[in-house]
Amino acid sequence: GNGFMDGKELQNFIQELQQARKKAGLDLTPEMKAFVDQYGKSTDGKIGIVELAQVLPTEENFLLFFRCQQLKSSEDFMQTWRKYDSDHSGFIDSEELKSFLKDLLQKANKQIEDSKLSEYTEIMLRMFDANNDGKLELTELARLLPVQENFLIKFQGVKMCAKEFNNAFEMYDQDGNGYIDENELDALLKDLCEKNKKELDITNLATYKKSIMALSDGGKLYRAELALILCAEEN
Repeated sequence: GNGFMDGKELQNFIQELQQARKKAGLDLTPEMKAFVDQYGKSTDGKIGIVELAQVLPTEENFLLFFRCQQLKSSEDFMQTWRKYDSDHSGFIDSEELKSFLKDLLQKANKQIEDSKLSEYTEIMLRMFDANNDGKLELTELARLLPVQENFLIKFQGVKMCAKEFNNAFEMYDQDGNGYIDENELDALLKDLCEKNKKELDITNLATYKKSIMALSDGGKLYRAELALILCAEEN
């Protein structure tokens, strides 16, 4: 669950890929051969899902549309999440995900039928719905980001239980107005970085803050939005 395959994970994948192609009576494609040559003999390589998607043959490799201008960074991703989680439920359901994919495909100048869009939506849910609840949480969908851009991976190790999170929110919401502004978030993140130096790098504080504030409502970061990042359980 660290956002990429490496070591034994990658070796097992390569072995299964070769066996599956052989069983189906198919040779490896040129892209697959290059991939096996690059990673098959080495155990110190690693690959993320977007990079892997370039190797696998699909009719429409929609995973790569996340490389479009709209999702170049985790900040862009957070803004996009906020747009498509239209009911602010904290997750994207199948209909919201379908709208998300439709817009991405249109930005890539790809026109597809509704039946194909529904198929892509189902594939996305199968791939990324880790707890099989029929909807995607922020951290699940964020697995599509390149590893170096997925700052949410860093926050997996510092998430709090609901009680701890609520206490922290009230502590840093210093004026008690029900939301955290940029300065209050800055103080919270600085303390988190100091307490969790193994997971969080204080030199990346500005990036963390910018990405999280992309979830805010005009600079107001409410409890539910911050909980997506820092709370390990539903409030």
